[in-house]
Amino acid sequence: MNGMALGGSNLIYIVITVGTMLISRWVGSMLQKRFAEYSQRPIQMSGAEVASRMLADEGVNDVQIISTSGQLTDHYNPLKKTVNLSESVYSQRNVAAAAVAAHECGHAVQHARAYGALKLRSALVPIVSLSSKFLNIVLMVGLGLAAYGNTTVLLIGVILFATTTLFSIITLPVEFDASNRALAWIDQSRIMGDLDHDKAKNALFWAAMTYTVAAIASIGQLLYFIMRLMAARR
Repeated sequence: MNGMALGGSNLIYIVITVGTMLISRWVGSMLQKRFAEYSQRPIQMSGAEVASRMLADEGVNDVQIISTSGQLTDHYNPLKKTVNLSESVYSQRNVAAAAVAAHECGHAVQHARAYGALKLRSALVPIVSLSSKFLNIVLMVGLGLAAYGNTTVLLIGVILFATTTLFSIITLPVEFDASNRALAWIDQSRIMGDLDHDKAKNALFWAAMTYTVAAIASIGQLLYFIMRLMAARR
């Protein structure tokens, strides 16, 4: 491999990694700031009550709402059909809790409506889980062997990394659509005023940005490994 080309690709990797890390930290701090602020905006319904009402209004009657320990552990489980809300979101009555609860119910509605992107993401979960177990070791071995002209292992590593990148990309429409469904229902149900509706929208925007940054980082790193693979094959 040409030393100058290798140095250039390594520089690109460093720029991508450091840049996305800094952006991710900034987005994370903005997310925490907004949720802390909007947690001080009281409404009449708890997160659990918001979830129950949204599911009922959307005609989704086979999903259970449960409380789970920890922070930022809120998620929808399509296998068990459960909306899992962290303890604070489940019990608290504020804009932030309502936004999170409605968002997770948005995923339940996606499941009930057979939303294509969610089905594809769910199908990729076992593949991505398997890829993630071996990805780092395969890439390290592949980069080492590529220095001696053997690029087969590195190619396998690139393919494994591509599956995780595809998963990150597919996650974006799933998350944005869930937020759109949540906000549409919040607007229709009038569980909060227009000002609080805008705050809920802002909170969900910053939450979605964390997925966006992760996808961009994954794409950038994938391009780096593709460059290393192509350079090794010259």
